[in-house]
Amino acid sequence: MTVVAKKLAVIGAGLMGSGIAQVSAQAGWDVVLRDVTGEALTRGTDGIKRSYEKFVSKGKLEAEQAEAALERITTTTDLDAAADADVVVEAVFEKIEVKREIFGRLDTMVKDETILASNTSAIPITKIAAATTRPERVVGTHFFSPVPMMALCELVRGHRTSDETLADARQFAESVGKTCIVVNRDVAGFVTTRLISALVVEAAKLHESGVATAEDIDTACKLGFGHAMGPLATADLTGVDILLHASENIYTESQDPKFAPPESMRRMVDAGDIGRKSGRGFYEH
Repeated sequence: MTVVAKKLAVIGAGLMGSGIAQVSAQAGWDVVLRDVTGEALTRGTDGIKRSYEKFVSKGKLEAEQAEAALERITTTTDLDAAADADVVVEAVFEKIEVKREIFGRLDTMVKDETILASNTSAIPITKIAAATTRPERVVGTHFFSPVPMMALCELVRGHRTSDETLADARQFAESVGKTCIVVNRDVAGFVTTRLISALVVEAAKLHESGVATAEDIDTACKLGFGHAMGPLATADLTGVDILLHASENIYTESQDPKFAPPESMRRMVDAGDIGRKSGRGFYEH
């Protein structure tokens, strides 16, 4: 199937899901955004409205375009609303059990030709696809946060993902303005999460052992390697909890010690010091 129709279902209205819904609606897709509670949906749509308002105020989007995009987004707590979608993107919490349950349910309701995509950053697509009877139509579409600002989408081929599905996923991602890279082997963490996890874990270990301050570690990466943002500032932006879970997933799969998070990261998450969204992480915000 070539993706010519424009019906997208996004499962999960958090930061990633709402961002995917936002860029897709802006690109002309009709979007149904689904979450388990009305409160989660309200938070997601409020965030989309604020983001559109910022783009309008900066002259990057016409007010009429923002209004039209918002009208293309509907919300629901009913997973059955995805039944007639051409593309479904799952963007829920990084727990394999949750994702497999959702994909198993989607498998029984969507059209045969529908693309079933996961926005996972670290869980192997093959494990998610195994919950369905159509693993050839399951693919990874790993967007980056904040979705409206970040140009990359990492396309991940599961063990049985077909060439057609990969091509359709690329067409979808490019249609919403993203540049794609392809991960041809379904390793945990793919390309980008393996790279940032290894860097964040090592930076956190250096910080934990008192080798250097968070500021100096980040400055070294910015000025020494040309990074736009240092690894510990990136952890605070992404969420220390998110990167902790991603690193643990990769370590569990690979048993490679460079992905084993230091104890200090676990204690930060235990304490709720998870970065910008909590007001404190490796930095005060």
